[in-house]
Amino acid sequence: MFFIQMRIKIVFILLMVTIFSNSSIPAEPGRTRKPAVAGRFYPADSNELRSDVRAFLAEAGSQGTTRVQAVIVPHAGYVFSGATAAKAFAQIAPESSFRRIFLLGPSHQAAFDGASINTVCDSYQTPLGKIAVDRSVCEKLLQTDCVFGYVAEAHRQEHCLEVELPFLQERLKEMPPIVPIIIGTQKLEKLQRIANALRPYFTAENLFVISSDFSHYPSYEDALEVDKTTGDAIQSVSLERFLQVIADGSSQGIPNLYTMACGQAPIAVLLMLAQNNRGLEMKHLFYCNSGDSPYGGRDEVVGYHAFTLFRTSEACPSDSFSLTDEDKAVLLRIARRSILDKWTKDGFPSYASEEVSDMLRMKCGAFVTLHSHGQLRGCIGTLVGNRPLFEVVSEMAQAAAFEDPRFYPVEEAEMKEIQIEISVLSPLRRIHSIDEFELGRHGIFMVKGGHRGTFLPQVAEETHWSKEEFLGHCARDKAGIGWNGWHDAELYVYEAEVFHERAYE
Repeated sequence: MFFIQMRIKIVFILLMVTIFSNSSIPAEPGRTRKPAVAGRFYPADSNELRSDVRAFLAEAGSQGTTRVQAVIVPHAGYVFSGATAAKAFAQIAPESSFRRIFLLGPSHQAAFDGASINTVCDSYQTPLGKIAVDRSVCEKLLQTDCVFGYVAEAHRQEHCLEVELPFLQERLKEMPPIVPIIIGTQKLEKLQRIANALRPYFTAENLFVISSDFSHYPSYEDALEVDKTTGDAIQSVSLERFLQVIADGSSQGIPNLYTMACGQAPIAVLLMLAQNNRGLEMKHLFYCNSGDSPYGGRDEVVGYHAFTLFRTSEACPSDSFSLTDEDKAVLLRIARRSILDKWTKDGFPSYASEEVSDMLRMKCGAFVTLHSHGQLRGCIGTLVGNRPLFEVVSEMAQAAAFEDPRFYPVEEAEMKEIQIEISVLSPLRRIHSIDEFELGRHGIFMVKGGHRGTFLPQVAEETHWSKEEFLGHCARDKAGIGWNGWHDAELYVYEAEVFHERAYE
């Protein structure tokens, strides 16, 4: 089991939800999903709603940044958690331009063992207007893994995604389409599959909104302690620590504690995507619980946290970066066509006919290596990407074929015997001791004065050099600073995802 089973009520009362009644809202194919909780969790009147949301955002008092990758926000009624949610949404710069917004929340209305994507509705409506659903991405996710499906009851009355929409509509100058996902499983294996399917979209071009309240129904004082422990675990961006906190919560015997976080599954998915990524930083922004509201008592409360996950660099992420098999095939086709463009001269770039994923639009460094009959035939690349990866590969392929000074330019007749290899690089990381350099895992880049040189990680396997030989050859043969020149050079390491074509016959 993923999470230790806790005493979870079938119907979450949340912000005293028992005062509300449910109405049936049909979701018809190709239709708009009407608001289910307008007038209850938030105002149904557009002017009143806009005024309330603007007041919350103004109170949060942030100009925002374009480096927000994800937010974790509560989903209770605005009188209880609106100010807390606004703390996170206010971190997003209004001019941020996202291709789409992924909304992940827990199921309060239906029991199912997977993730439900709303592929039925073309749009969601709030009192502030309609928001398009990215049906194309929804359908792709359904085809990616059978862990995804569509459960109508999971979306009809569900409030956890709906209450976030007015904040996004009011905060962003341009509202992109959404991908609404309700998670009904708590099984670790299935959550990992959900994270793996979402990973190609976990880029700077997309925003992830994770909807969750925290402790349910302990006393005010117990909630403060419990929610701090959970919040600290999330801020550490450690899935293992988060799981342990959830497990410990069930064994401490805290009176009336039914769950540490109703959105523990969506939070776990976010941590799977973010942990070990040095390019991301989680920031805790604010905490309160329903006992802090004049409308709530202190005997049984619900906790509310606000977090923002920031990108500390616009570069391609390292540890979390992963190309799908289709991504690799696309890059290899782009590389080969780019070389063939030398002779076809049809005027179209090598990637014109390709469907380029979000991952291939990340700014990454890359090397393209050509082999002929097992022998090196050209290799050119760039360590730092200042353009989308697919464009870098296109350019480096032509450079490897026609501009490597060690070889004469590739002839058209040779192309049937050329095998293309691509190395996609993580960001450079400065090291101060060769103990930080792992032979076979890391590439090396050394700088001394005006001299610089690099070896890709796979060179170690090809040459069977020792670590000292690897560094010595790079210093002497690539950087031109002598065999021992690496001792007082600036050293940087990077990793590479390496893939190649099958040998052409």
